[in-house]
Amino acid sequence: MDNVLSYLTFNTRQFHEMSMRARVLLSLAPLPITVALMAIATIFLHPVVWERAAYQWGMILTAAILLFTAVIPWDKLPYGLFLIVPVASFIPIGLLRFGADIEVLGVGLLAVFPVLWLCASGLHPRFALAVSLLGPLAIIWVPVFLQDAEVNPSQLTQSALLPVIIFTIGVTIRVMTASMMDQQRAMEEKDHSLQQLLQRSARNERLLNATVNTVDVGLLAIDADGHDILFNRRQREIHRIGMPPGREDAPEKDLLLFRADGITPIPEDQRPAIRAVRGETYSDNLIRIGTGENQRVLSASARVMLDESGKREGAVVAFNDVTTLVNALNAKEEFVAMVSHELRTPLTVIVGYLEIMLDDDLPPETKTGLTVISRNVARLRRLVDDLLAAASGAPEVSPVTADLGATVAESVAVMHTRGREAGVEIVSEVPEGMTARFDPARMGQVFDNLLSNAIKYSPSGGTVTIRAQRMPGSVVCEVEDQGMGMSPEDSAEVFSKFFRTSAVRQAAIPGVGLGLAIVRSIIEEHGGRIHCRSELGRGTTFIFELPDIPGVEPGAAG
Repeated sequence: MDNVLSYLTFNTRQFHEMSMRARVLLSLAPLPITVALMAIATIFLHPVVWERAAYQWGMILTAAILLFTAVIPWDKLPYGLFLIVPVASFIPIGLLRFGADIEVLGVGLLAVFPVLWLCASGLHPRFALAVSLLGPLAIIWVPVFLQDAEVNPSQLTQSALLPVIIFTIGVTIRVMTASMMDQQRAMEEKDHSLQQLLQRSARNERLLNATVNTVDVGLLAIDADGHDILFNRRQREIHRIGMPPGREDAPEKDLLLFRADGITPIPEDQRPAIRAVRGETYSDNLIRIGTGENQRVLSASARVMLDESGKREGAVVAFNDVTTLVNALNAKEEFVAMVSHELRTPLTVIVGYLEIMLDDDLPPETKTGLTVISRNVARLRRLVDDLLAAASGAPEVSPVTADLGATVAESVAVMHTRGREAGVEIVSEVPEGMTARFDPARMGQVFDNLLSNAIKYSPSGGTVTIRAQRMPGSVVCEVEDQGMGMSPEDSAEVFSKFFRTSAVRQAAIPGVGLGLAIVRSIIEEHGGRIHCRSELGRGTTFIFELPDIPGVEPGAAG
């Protein structure tokens, strides 16, 4: 049954795509075709029926209805008006049955055709079923009433089975049509939804293609087997840069990819796409592609794609060309190093002469002026030292077991004068004799920078506190101030070179933003880590942790 309904639904969809006139003619066609065949047969087999007026009028009306149906512009008339054709068809069928009499039996079965049309139309179901019963009954009973003055029940019931059978067929067709129309509506709704999904998918695909081809970042999407499924415009340009000489195309394993030094080739199993296929996620992996003057520096990042079940189905790799940025940073560091070296020599000479002059017996006002000069020269020298430290890369450290309390005390003594001039009290809560593994000179530089920052940003009357405590496998130190504090965004960038918060710039507090970058570099070279805890208007606390056991990272012990 379902297969029959599916077939009928499919053919109904084709049927509804025709013009209205063609649909009406196609629905009427079985009746005139059958009547035409019956006419031919009766000419040779039962010519006597052609002598009867009823039979002749039945043929004429059938032809007239066919002609009428063919010339009427049904497309311009109200939909459903075509049902007058099957209703009118009962008239010629009744005449043909009456004219054929006993010579041609079963002519009344022609009433099946208009009944099928009425019930299959889906329009006015109650009217269609009523006509399906009354029309065949009229074909049988009207001649009975016209011929006999007295009609008895036996005459009416003699041929009543035929109308009942035709009516039953009509009911069956009506039920099948209703089911078929429901299925058709469901299919049309699904088809409409599918069309909308396809249109939305096509629109999203166009948007995706336009977006990925607009961005100036190379994008490569690969499936779980490592096959390319997306390759944007910028990635094609990057791909061409890494092509071996004489090749028009090459897989990633053959591309000229090097580590950050631009010389060491990257092994096949360490190349960005291969790592992504293995399921690795990484960010800002610096590599170089190509050779000679065309070589570019790329920052590669990868993210894994997962399906609905959480199973890995591929990855996306992004290649950002950072050649200009890397060259600018290298040029800046070279410039800073060169300028710092050029400044350090005359500063050393100035410091030497100032020390000699201050040892002499000079008038008080002269000595005061020279002291101011000496203090500013010392500040300038510290700035130059910071610039040199930042330009020289990671500092060398030689950790030994030393007295942390003594190192802190030395830094507090050095900063005492600056703190007093700023009205800031420095309090050390580091226990005397507390030992740890560190480079005393470098750690003194760390405390000097942290204390200098704390004093610089603390209000007059504030307090800077230094604490240290031993943890399992490490020593934790804190430098806390009561200064202006920082926002979470500024706290995240505070260890970057040359970074200064907007509040510091607006307050015109001197500095270039190198001290904390140097501090982090020294702490990390010790195998430690540093972070800050800050709140606007409430002050800042810098916390760093040093491993107290050689080769053990902070937090690993215990």
